[in-house]
Amino acid sequence: MRILLDTHIFLWFISGDIQLSTNVRDAIRDPDNEVYLSAISVWEAIVKYQLGKLPLPENPETYLPKQRDLHQIASLTLDESSVVQLAKLPPLHRDPFDRMLICQALQNGLTIATVDTAIRAYSVNVM
Repeated sequence: MRILLDTHIFLWFISGDIQLSTNVRDAIRDPDNEVYLSAISVWEAIVKYQLGKLPLPENPETYLPKQRDLHQIASLTLDESSVVQLAKLPPLHRDPFDRMLICQALQNGLTIATVDTAIRAYSVNVM
């Protein structure tokens, strides 16, 4: 399976948060799965950190890539072909970060790991 982590899922995973389901945790750890963290999620976390809405043990610009590497999660860059998917998305979700994750998932054939019910309204694979 090819999995794109929603920002909160990545943060729960690296912090050992009990809100993360065992099923998702096991899927992230499964070496047969390809697991990705989008540059969009890093951007979102940095914005929330700067606004004082996301406490982190270190500055996000070093902490997030270090944790991603530590857990062997690949980085997913944002490319033009993913961005143009935005023109095809109905306005079901207002969060621009989540909308771009949906676009990346659609463009790259990824399953999104999320608890966000609004993402489930789109025709994207969700776990």
